[in-house]
Amino acid sequence: MLADRSQPSRSPAETPRPEPKIFHHSFEADPLSVRFALRTALARFLRQLSQEEAGTLELVLAEVLNNIVEHGYRDTGHGTITLSLVRDHRGLSCSISDDGVELPHSCLDLGIDESRRPEPDTLPEGGFGWFLIRDLVEDLGYHRENGRNLLAFRLPLKPGTLS
Repeated sequence: MLADRSQPSRSPAETPRPEPKIFHHSFEADPLSVRFALRTALARFLRQLSQEEAGTLELVLAEVLNNIVEHGYRDTGHGTITLSLVRDHRGLSCSISDDGVELPHSCLDLGIDESRRPEPDTLPEGGFGWFLIRDLVEDLGYHRENGRNLLAFRLPLKPGTLS
């Protein structure tokens, strides 16, 4: 269907419509593509986040996405990651899917006793990432079906504008 061109065009001074509240991006499973996806996702929500919230989002997404590249695809660069973010009154809901290897259940052991939590300096390089992710997000869940991984979580945000 063609647009009705008889409508008057919008003047440049008019406020543009708000961007959609959903961000959806699929990209190759390599470090450069992860960097671009992070930059794009942050730019999309930057006006809606405090500096601290933006930093937390970047940290969590970088940790998850880089883990997928490094461990899920074993640094092959072959495969696709899909990132979806939705802003609502509860925060920023995130889902990340890929067709890499299955996430080890130990990564998401949500019943860990704080008294058994290892000290960061006793873990191998990068070993503290999942503890950090679990500390910074809410409603963390993982599901694997038909050879695809789905990781979902919510980043709590202070109430504010949803534009």
